[in-house]
Amino acid sequence: MGVSPDRPPCELALPGRPARPELVHPARVPRRSPSTPAGLAALLHAIAHIEFNAINLAADCAYRFDAMPPEFYRDWCRIAAEEAYHFSLLAALLAELGCAYGDLPAHDNLWSMCEKTAGDVVARLALVPRTLEARGLDATPLIQEKLRRVNSPHARRAVEVLDVILRDEIGHVAAGNHWYRWCCAERGLDPLAHYPVLVERYCAPRLHPPFNDAARRQAGFTDEELATLLA
Repeated sequence: MGVSPDRPPCELALPGRPARPELVHPARVPRRSPSTPAGLAALLHAIAHIEFNAINLAADCAYRFDAMPPEFYRDWCRIAAEEAYHFSLLAALLAELGCAYGDLPAHDNLWSMCEKTAGDVVARLALVPRTLEARGLDATPLIQEKLRRVNSPHARRAVEVLDVILRDEIGHVAAGNHWYRWCCAERGLDPLAHYPVLVERYCAPRLHPPFNDAARRQAGFTDEELATLLA
């Protein structure tokens, strides 16, 4: 099955976006120590915002790109449902801390990349699940270690929730890897060589260590790809 021309970039507002949170530059998003209830709420709010955006990212991927195999649409609808479950777990924890999603500012980096890649399924798969979402595989164990040091009941529960999110996100990144390589094969592209081209073209963030090699391998990154990241 060939890949048809993709839909043009969509100028509509993000579907399902509530009036809050206020979207600000990433430097203005509050960063506080998770050792206090307010700091833990700020951390969980930031993660909840990522999961909220991830629901729309997966749904948009299922909607936007035509003439893909049926499994492609099943994968991204399943992923959207899992992201919604993650958000619900975090929202429940926030409520226990006296906070709700939207109470704190957040940034819009994830959705910005979704908009940039709306016209190219290969770029979307390379730069959203394989880049931005894969970064969560690297960051989650570091966040969990901080929370273990806090060792409060809510921090321990947050570690458990992040275990669920990390497990599922490995599968989400794996889907991104699978379909990126499938699209590259359909278009006669070398997946390894084409990736840096897309990074340059769409001004994607440069990734820096540490990397969660074990989780990335589980998600389908090859030794060659991991070596390229380190280089």
